[in-house]
Amino acid sequence: MPSVSLGIIPFTAARHMWPVETFNLFDDRPAGVELLSAQVTVTAPSDLALYAQAFARFASLAVHGGAARALITSVISDLD
Repeated sequence: MPSVSLGIIPFTAARHMWPVETFNLFDDRPAGVELLSAQVTVTAPSDLALYAQAFARFASLAVHGGAARALITSVISDLD
């Protein structure tokens, strides 16, 4: 059954790469990349591998569950 996990990358995370354009990557299907001027579908295997690598790097920085909730709550309380 499909599932979705929301991960939050803390501002304090030791980043080895900076955020890139928005992209969607679903299993082995083409990636959807949203650029400033267009929506692009990436299908080249080498490019898909690059997006999968970027996703894995971002995922390794993300926190989930209670830790993500704590970050969101902290940010909300900082706005008050």
